[in-house]
Amino acid sequence: MTTLTPIKLLPARDRVAASLREAILTHAIRPGEELTLKDTAATLGVSITPVREAFQILARDGLIELHPNRGAVVLGITDKRIRDHYETRAILEREAAMAACRNGADLSLIRNAYTQASIALETHNVLQYSNYNQAFHVEIWNAAGNDKMKELLAGLWNGLSMGHKVTQESYAQISMSEHAKILAALEARDEAAAGAAMNAHILRSMENVLTHLIAE
Repeated sequence: MTTLTPIKLLPARDRVAASLREAILTHAIRPGEELTLKDTAATLGVSITPVREAFQILARDGLIELHPNRGAVVLGITDKRIRDHYETRAILEREAAMAACRNGADLSLIRNAYTQASIALETHNVLQYSNYNQAFHVEIWNAAGNDKMKELLAGLWNGLSMGHKVTQESYAQISMSEHAKILAALEARDEAAAGAAMNAHILRSMENVLTHLIAE
């Protein structure tokens, strides 16, 4: 019987940045909309401090423009900006998966996140699935053993890359099948296969997000 253990999530600032980045990339929050520290904190159920830190991250990425004492304004999203984001993620995530194979890392926490994501999907618990999806990636970054790589990836995380008119359940099923391939390659210590599976996973996510631009 599989023993499940608690999962580790990203720091609050990165979780806030991820929620906002996902909403901006999928146009749930549209260009020109104003974001305030107080309203964003209330909506996401966090204090103002991680929101302020998240705004700094998103401003650095060119997704928002900071307005002193007023919050921020969302900037336009282009095909190139989306591709730049995901292609950078793909390079780092691919290397993290390959490093986890090379260094013979303990894979139990990665396997745990995958198992719990499967259970969440079976019970239609979207919030839990999203958390375990995040944990699956975070534990691969941890297994890679490169703190700087993990820091960069945490700052690029953007949650579930839902495509236009794609249901959460169908997206989760596709993502889980890709995670299964990544996990199998990791367990086989097949560096090339793990890197290729992760690269395909991230670039497929990119194509999903790009459908929001095509649909407009």
